[in-house]
Amino acid sequence: MSNTEKGGLHRVRNFLSCRQVLSLLTMFGFMLNYALRVNLTIAIVDMVMPNVTVPGNNTLSGNATLSGNATLSGNATLSGNATVLGNSSFSSDVIEERFPWDTHQTNFVQGVFFWGYILTELPGGRLAELIGGRRVFGHSMLWASLLTLITPLAAHMNYVVLIVVRVVLGFMLGASWPAIHPVAAVWIPPMERSKFMSNMMASSLGAAITMPICGYLISVAGWASVFYLTGAVGLLWSLAWFAFVYETPATHPRISAEERREIEEAIGTSTSKKRSSYVPWGQLLCSPAVWAIIICHGLAVFGFFTVITQLPTFMAKILHFDIKQNGLFSSLPYLGKYLMALGSSYLADHLRKKGTLSTTATRKLFNTFALVTPGLLMIVLSFLGYDATWSVTIFSLAMFAHGAVTAGYLGNGLDIAPNFGGTIFGLANTLSSLGGYVSTWMVGVLTYSDESFHSWQIVFWILAATYISAAVVFNILGTGELQPWNNPPERVKISDVTQEEGVPLKNGK
Repeated sequence: MSNTEKGGLHRVRNFLSCRQVLSLLTMFGFMLNYALRVNLTIAIVDMVMPNVTVPGNNTLSGNATLSGNATLSGNATLSGNATVLGNSSFSSDVIEERFPWDTHQTNFVQGVFFWGYILTELPGGRLAELIGGRRVFGHSMLWASLLTLITPLAAHMNYVVLIVVRVVLGFMLGASWPAIHPVAAVWIPPMERSKFMSNMMASSLGAAITMPICGYLISVAGWASVFYLTGAVGLLWSLAWFAFVYETPATHPRISAEERREIEEAIGTSTSKKRSSYVPWGQLLCSPAVWAIIICHGLAVFGFFTVITQLPTFMAKILHFDIKQNGLFSSLPYLGKYLMALGSSYLADHLRKKGTLSTTATRKLFNTFALVTPGLLMIVLSFLGYDATWSVTIFSLAMFAHGAVTAGYLGNGLDIAPNFGGTIFGLANTLSSLGGYVSTWMVGVLTYSDESFHSWQIVFWILAATYISAAVVFNILGTGELQPWNNPPERVKISDVTQEEGVPLKNGK
């Protein structure tokens, strides 16, 4: 390497440390993670053929097409496979194929994402513990981006083909969330992990940005454009991830000796240098602290998934926003959630570093605020949600408060067992993924025959109960103490489980 190149790397090191680069790419990664997921929830409003009916006895049906400036007048009904093109009632100005899906089919195509998602949560977390989170997280995003690019083609081919693509997309993204815990376990000092875990909430920022952009793109370029954009950006991010992120500080070619020593000394022995060849399942599954995370996460994310998949539909059908307003106002709750995640995580780490609160007290305090507040606001929403202003305000406040889970249960697996953080989060996210599918099914059943605000009131009461129950469970069972089974002894000598690459910086330790 030339002196010029060495000087350039030195300047980069002075500007951004290796773990700051990791943090930034993780943040952008989770932004894209949700962009690849929520693009369908906003696009589907314009993908589905609306019910265009004018009272009377005349019918336009079969394969008929109404185009140009033609209008339906008199006693006419548009039905069957008929389509409307040109200056129609659609929100987009772009002539593009729409699909005659009913409410059940619309909710089904959104819900099947979780079929694949649920299958790779636990295996993805364990695989990341064994081969490294960099590879698992990076590849899951890479293949999900490619699948996103072919989503419009799949939709035009056949409804079933689109379902298959969405299932495989979920399969790929399912491994991404638990994979980041093993990354944090080897890269991030314990007292900085709340801040790092707030990067996961950049998913909310991704949704906040994606929704208004999707709304604008649909209006000027059609619904397919949102899949092309998000997929292409995902591919670019994947290239950056594999170029600048490495599995451990010891294997990073550009890390300074000072930064590597700081990380290794802070982590100490809480994270094993040798990756454990087995999971102590008996102790892990009998641990109340583990079940506090699993149950709390499952209930809390049930509420969040219900909002993220159904909020655009609620705003379109109940509040009657057009697609641009839908994208803008749907984004507000996610933006608020990310801002709270940042603020609460920095405050939580500060309180722990200063010794003001123990890790256990910190987790329970922030967790209670993050879950009870949205629960109470859902009750308020059941009475005031028919008003557009109140509805947007309450949704935004609820998601704003929910962002504090980054200082609550979200990173708690790294407190109690950093060597198995991926496995624990994989278990928790498996339950929450099941809840995500159930939530779309639930809304579909409740609103299929009665798309009124009364049906949505039932949804809001269910969300209130789940949010508050999640807080209660974690307060009873949760802890921030390192568990004794975090460093299990090896049963046998495993030749293929090797020490981390690189020469140790601390001799004799």
